[in-house]
Amino acid sequence: MVGLIPDLHNPSNLNIKLWVNSLEISKTYSIKSIVIGSGFAGIASALRLRSLGHEVTLIERLDQLGGRARTFRRGQYKHDAGPTVITAPFLFRELFELFDERLDDHLEFVHLDPYYRFYFSESDQYFNYRASIEDTKSEIERFDSKDTKRYEELLAESKSIYDIGFKKLVHRPFISLYSMISQVPALLRLKCYRTVWQMVSKHLKHPLIRKAFSIHPLLIGGNPFTTTSIYALIHYLERKWGVFFCMGGTGKIVRELEKLMLKKEIIIKKNTDIEKIITEKNKVTKLKTTSGEEIYVDAVISNADPPTVYKEMLDTKSSNYALFKSEKFTQYSMGLFVLFFGSKKQYHNVAHHTIWMAERYKELLKDIFENKILTDDFSLYLHRPTATDQTFAPTGKDSFYVLCPVPNLQGNVNWDKEGKILRNKIVKALSDTIMPDLDKNIEEDFWMTPQDFKNDYRSMHGAGFSIAPIFSQSAWFRYHNKDKKIKNLYFSAAGSHPGAGIPGVLSSAKVVENIIKAELK
Repeated sequence: MVGLIPDLHNPSNLNIKLWVNSLEISKTYSIKSIVIGSGFAGIASALRLRSLGHEVTLIERLDQLGGRARTFRRGQYKHDAGPTVITAPFLFRELFELFDERLDDHLEFVHLDPYYRFYFSESDQYFNYRASIEDTKSEIERFDSKDTKRYEELLAESKSIYDIGFKKLVHRPFISLYSMISQVPALLRLKCYRTVWQMVSKHLKHPLIRKAFSIHPLLIGGNPFTTTSIYALIHYLERKWGVFFCMGGTGKIVRELEKLMLKKEIIIKKNTDIEKIITEKNKVTKLKTTSGEEIYVDAVISNADPPTVYKEMLDTKSSNYALFKSEKFTQYSMGLFVLFFGSKKQYHNVAHHTIWMAERYKELLKDIFENKILTDDFSLYLHRPTATDQTFAPTGKDSFYVLCPVPNLQGNVNWDKEGKILRNKIVKALSDTIMPDLDKNIEEDFWMTPQDFKNDYRSMHGAGFSIAPIFSQSAWFRYHNKDKKIKNLYFSAAGSHPGAGIPGVLSSAKVVENIIKAELK
């Protein structure tokens, strides 16, 4: 029972609408909730709070909504900034259903096959991770026939983790230490003290197939060699729900959700940057913008990066668990170098999701995550939306972005200098392998570096996914969804429980909703 509950004896704070001749009975409370940041978690939080009857204002520091899911246009080409891998689309469906709307009336999700195409640079071999299990096993058999049976075993173990990790833990608020302790037996049974790599290697033996099925932590900012195996649930999540693309891109999802927010009278303020979160008597009382505006609040849901909030924005110290960890011992995700470009010719051999893997794997990841150095070699994720949706480029042309994991800003890389160099290396590597003559066909190219992630998204150290998903930074050990000391400060973000990725951040908004609903009882 926190300060969110309206005074029922004050008619100015409570408006009850009763439609006698209707099935609709609703309560609308004048609780002024402010959501800071408009990534998917921020948008989802705004909608979920509005469905509870809150007066909601969504504040975004950039000129468009979406955060990392915003859209770029250069010349004739359109680019989703990311994220691009969509699983568990039912989490988007829920947001529309909160207001009796049908997702299918707004968005079209297309099932992809293959899910991913892997290219191994050391052997010039391809591996297609297919939509069906049988097709995937056929692909595996080309590398190692014995790994087909072992893959079934890996999938079964991934399902066991999914049944606990996603079904029971993802939407559970880990606020108290007891909430974590109570789950320890289940986590031990699942051997979540192992890393993803250790779990995958237990089953699969071919070195290239091991690589392919251990990359999932990289999709949420983790090193497969240090990320807890609970995140192996992602593999079964893909198997159960599929891998999708939304026609029009993630930008289309953002635009349709924006329309829904406006329809439901959520106030949206763009180009508004929150400088300080002001507290009094263990409650947030107001927000101060960089322009000097003061916004009074009843509750704040932060979609902003939690470390940035605590270290730069909040006017008081608090007790969110991660603060007890010295910055020296906090592990952040890698940084991202993202190259966007159009090509004058189409590359049909490049699948919608293509992963170009360097020969070095463990050693390269160690250089990125631990040594924090920029090396001459790299692995790449290519997003080619024009494989599915030609609206991203003119007819006969392709739109791409290439994501390259790099050290975050703790590595002291001079990106003003190294950005152009890395761009040229990537273009040459692709030209020499899967995209012949790319250097002659590329146009309208530009890039983002970890410095841009810091500048645009206020991401601590320019990390692509906030803090890393290691065991000691997961569940209760991750930034909590509700501050323990500040009674009306909540977090729905990649850095809070359950973590990064579209299913993670959408689930984070659901956790916050569950906390607030429990407080209103």
